[in-house]
Formats: sequence, C-alpha cells, structure tokens
Amino acid sequence: MENKFYVLPKLPYEYGALAPYMSEEQLRIHHSKHHQAYVNGANAILQRLDKARKEDAEIDIKSSLKELSWNIGGHLLHSLFWENLAPPGKGGGKPGGVLGDVIEKEFGSFERFKKEFTQAAISVEGSGWAALTYCKQTQRPIIMQIEKHNTNVYPMFRILMVLDVFEHAYYIDYKNDRAKFVEAFWNIVNWDEVNKRIEELLK
Repeated sequence: MENKFYVLPKLPYEYGALAPYMSEEQLRIHHSKHHQAYVNGANAILQRLDKARKEDAEIDIKSSLKELSWNIGGHLLHSLFWENLAPPGKGGGKPGGVLGDVIEKEFGSFERFKKEFTQAAISVEGSGWAALTYCKQTQRPIIMQIEKHNTNVYPMFRILMVLDVFEHAYYIDYKNDRAKFVEAFWNIVNWDEVNKRIEELLK
C-alpha cells in the first residue's frame, strides 16, 4: 500500500471573508505560504525516513523527529485554527450550548474565560499558540499555552479552540501589536465549531 502524506486543507471560507479583522492578504499568505511550508516540511521528513528505511541507510533520528514534531504540530494546529474562525456576523459573541455551560462552570463567566485566554495568548514566549483544551479525567476545560508548535502541550487533551500568535499570523494587519490582533480574534471565533468539538468529545 502506498504511503500517504499531509495535504494543505481548503479553507471553509474565502480569503477575504474575515475582513476587517483579518485582511485577505494576511489570510492568503498565512494559509498558502506559512501553513503550506509546514505541510511541505513534514512530508519531506516522511519521505526522507521512507528512503532511509527502504535502503536500510543511517539517518539522524533525533533531529528528524524533532523537525517532524515541529512541522506536524504546525500543520495540525493551523488546520484547527482555520475551522474555529468564521466571517463577521457568523462568528464572535458568546458561546452557547454545552460549551457555554462548561465555560461558565469552570471560569465563573465567559468574561473571566476571555480574560484568561487573552492573557495566555498575549504572554506566549516567542512564538506559539493559546488553546482551550478539555481534560476528560477531571472533566474540566483547561487553557493551554503552547510555545512554538509543540512545547508545553498537555498529552492526550482534546484541543477545542486555538489562536495562532506567531507574528506571521498578524504582522501585515497589526504589525507587532499582538494584543490588538488577539482583541480582533474574538469577533471571528466560530463558536458553533468549538461547541461541536466538545459535544463530540462528551458523547
């Protein structure tokens, strides 16, 4: 059976659909250049591993797996990110349903959750992500601050929502003002998608 490789996912909206909070140029470059680079990087390493195994050749496993983790993490997190965004008017506001109840129970209010998530996003050291995850053992939603694509990750926690705070996610629209980008994010969160993720998890 032929080995499979990663593929850049198609966006569920047009490149200009998230304006004015994310411009067409910003989204196009982020998706078609930066995300594509992680897909290409992961596939190149898989091909290198395939070749080494076929030829029974030596390969630097430590550096290969470190690089693979970086690229796969970038691909998977970006894939989640595109899905948890929605055009203005379809996204933003406050979550309802199961998600709204879970957030209310854990944080006391949506406003408190928003404050903590925002702080997590703004304070990521270097480049990284803020994520809302869910721990099935404690039945609690927990905010995760990911450095790069693969550091400080809680193993086995289901990721419900992510926000990319690499500079490439906002530099065209917001220059180096990460806080302004994070503020804009709340207008285009696809709460329906995030709620669907937690409903599927709790079935």
